[in-house]
Amino acid sequence: MEEITKVQRNYLGEVISFQTSTGRIISYRKAVLEASEGLLQGVAVLENEWGESELTSEGLNDTSFNEYPTIF
Repeated sequence: MEEITKVQRNYLGEVISFQTSTGRIISYRKAVLEASEGLLQGVAVLENEWGESELTSEGLNDTSFNEYPTIF
């Protein structure tokens, strides 16, 4: 099973895409979809206060993914 290894952020510092352990680069939305289907390891999908799905690192409760290196 794949896991997230790196992140890409936009100019505001928001995560916009991820690199997986197999080298795939996927959008944030694709990562949410794959995590909800159980295809990504080490992340969980939570619902925020606006009812939107967002990713969090399992065990760290960190939605910002600050501990991950950047893709570029």
